[in-house]
Amino acid sequence: MEGAMDQFKIIRTLRNGPFGAVHHVEDAAGNQFAMKILKLDKSLSNLDAEIANHKTLNHPHIVRYHDAFQVRDALCMVMDLANSGSLFELIRKQKRLPENTARWFFQQLIMAVDYRHKCGVANHDIKLENLLLHVDPGFPHALLKMCDFGYSKAYRSICNSIVQTPNYMAPEALYSLWAHNQYDGELTDIWSCGVVLYIMLYGTYPFEHWKDDDPGVSESEKMRRMLDRMLNESYRLNTDVPVSAEGVDMLRALLKPRPEERLRLGDILRHPWFQKNLPPLAMDMQKWYLQLRSTLRAAGHRQQVVDESGR
Repeated sequence: MEGAMDQFKIIRTLRNGPFGAVHHVEDAAGNQFAMKILKLDKSLSNLDAEIANHKTLNHPHIVRYHDAFQVRDALCMVMDLANSGSLFELIRKQKRLPENTARWFFQQLIMAVDYRHKCGVANHDIKLENLLLHVDPGFPHALLKMCDFGYSKAYRSICNSIVQTPNYMAPEALYSLWAHNQYDGELTDIWSCGVVLYIMLYGTYPFEHWKDDDPGVSESEKMRRMLDRMLNESYRLNTDVPVSAEGVDMLRALLKPRPEERLRLGDILRHPWFQKNLPPLAMDMQKWYLQLRSTLRAAGHRQQVVDESGR
């Protein structure tokens, strides 16, 4: 499908990684997109799941999938372009975010995660680098858009594989490095959201205290020590950073080491800290997109029945 690639012109490279790159591209009509170009090899076993899960999602805070095609030994995935970098880059520049700004992005993150979970898809790799920012000329603040679904799992997600970035992994997922136990992918997503919130507020990872470790400590031992800090809720709340009592309460409830004690998404959506300054129509928007998905799925099912019956 060489001709498919000829429809696009690469403007610049947005991100390079071990498996490929993401480019800002433009089609013949001048429309702007992001294109992920991945080298096809055995290490990319999640590609089918990534495409299948991504193409079913339609939400303002999730980067929209448009198309995928193969060119020689590479797969090209065309998606919406987020024009203002990532949350990781923003925090790297600003060190940390004011509480109101952190809440603004956290509200959008939770809306995206709630939508995905209700669609039966857990993410498993929520991190700052995968949370993109887009500035719309008609909107006063940057919007958050979740991307990168290479580790996503479809339907009620009980997992037994290690797929997340260690700094964002819940303790039950990190423990699987040694015990190979199963865990609930939706609850590990909530933990990862807590890590994202902590970094936005305090500008550092909550459990990565490598400078406190002895020189020469192995990577495995560092992971064990990080797990101990998680299980003991041993993270630092810098008193020089102004965070409200409700914000701290939210953070502590997200970073509970026992999954059954962790906030569920419904609890997060009702939490006073989350509700503060929430746009008035946000929940109506959420219901509308979920209803739209249900309507489209029902229409698709009816069409399949018609096609299979030949009438």
